[in-house]
Amino acid sequence: MIPDYKYKPGIYYLSTFIVTYVLWFAGAYLSFHDGGSGLYILIMLPGLMAPFLISLIMIYRSKNVDLKNDFINRLTNIKLIQPKIMPVFILLMPLTVLASTLISLFFGETVSQFQFAEGFSFSAGAVPVLLVLLLAASFEELGWRGYAFDSLQSRYTYFTASLIFSVLWSLWHFPLIFVNNSYQYEIFNESIWYGVNFFISIIPMGMIISWICIKNGKSIIAAIVFHFIINMSQELLDITQNTKCIETVILILVAAAIIVYDRKMFFSKEHLAEKTE
Repeated sequence: MIPDYKYKPGIYYLSTFIVTYVLWFAGAYLSFHDGGSGLYILIMLPGLMAPFLISLIMIYRSKNVDLKNDFINRLTNIKLIQPKIMPVFILLMPLTVLASTLISLFFGETVSQFQFAEGFSFSAGAVPVLLVLLLAASFEELGWRGYAFDSLQSRYTYFTASLIFSVLWSLWHFPLIFVNNSYQYEIFNESIWYGVNFFISIIPMGMIISWICIKNGKSIIAAIVFHFIINMSQELLDITQNTKCIETVILILVAAAIIVYDRKMFFSKEHLAEKTE
């Protein structure tokens, strides 16, 4: 957060939602009318890039050298990543998925879930799904951590900023439930409750990513890598949607435990006091 710069979260989030929603709803329509060519992805990708592109515009138009240098530093400085956080960084999501799968056995799910998935759980037209997962992690976090989250931190405690961001991040995905063959479309058609679970699960995930980012000097690289680990953890094993509902409960418990453990940071107002001095 840059003390001498007035962040504009309202403008940022409104612009990001408008651009993404317009492009993704247009892509959703084309996904059912492009004859299976997959060209709708050409409209979907700019929508995915919107958080990053609007962050760049906000940073560039600020004419604030400190804001620009801070973004570059958090994007390129590997030293911001703390070695003591690395085990949590790498293992948290895979262990969460494994624990959820193990618990699901007591609710009638099968051990076959521990097998590696034969393919990805969704299609992205002509674009390889692995590339989509990487691009999603990269472009989202370049925007969310480049400007969006700091804009909320400038006005609220870390806890409130993390919670507001996580809810907005969840809602940002809404148009995807109308895109043919998307993961969100597939699970909503399987059961509306699986779709609801998807949106709920994003909230604790957002809280955890925010914490990981803050504990690593607000490193954008750390956020991208952790986001990508989350994406891959959801796809590697052949787990069911019932197991993913269990996973959501575990994520909520993990997020709550992190907040209690690091409550001094989450509820501190020191950065707000520095802003007003």
